[in-house]
Amino acid sequence: MTALTIILAGEKLEAKTLKKMHERIIKNFMDIIILAELRNGPISGYDVISFIHNKFHLLVSLGTVYSLLYSLERNGLIEGTWNERKRVYKLTEKGKKTILNANDKIQNFITALLKVQSTP
Repeated sequence: MTALTIILAGEKLEAKTLKKMHERIIKNFMDIIILAELRNGPISGYDVISFIHNKFHLLVSLGTVYSLLYSLERNGLIEGTWNERKRVYKLTEKGKKTILNANDKIQNFITALLKVQSTP
């Protein structure tokens, strides 16, 4: 019975570790995630929070999202406009080019990172 408890605890620990890794990846790539989602059309900050929660099962704070949106806007990647009572963001031409370039680079990086090295 002790071995079973250790195995279960090990699985629980592994699940927690994987969940933390998942959260870290989403938070670190949130700018790319936002830019990629904006390819589908304009969205508000609230829409970003809902999208991330629904797609990645992670609830991010308003401060995190709006800080990132303001940063993307300052860098000229997105443009915000007021639509009634909410601010809606869309990709700029610079943002479209950036997300296209980032897509290939990220895919190549992840592929190289996860590639299994064969031993001679």
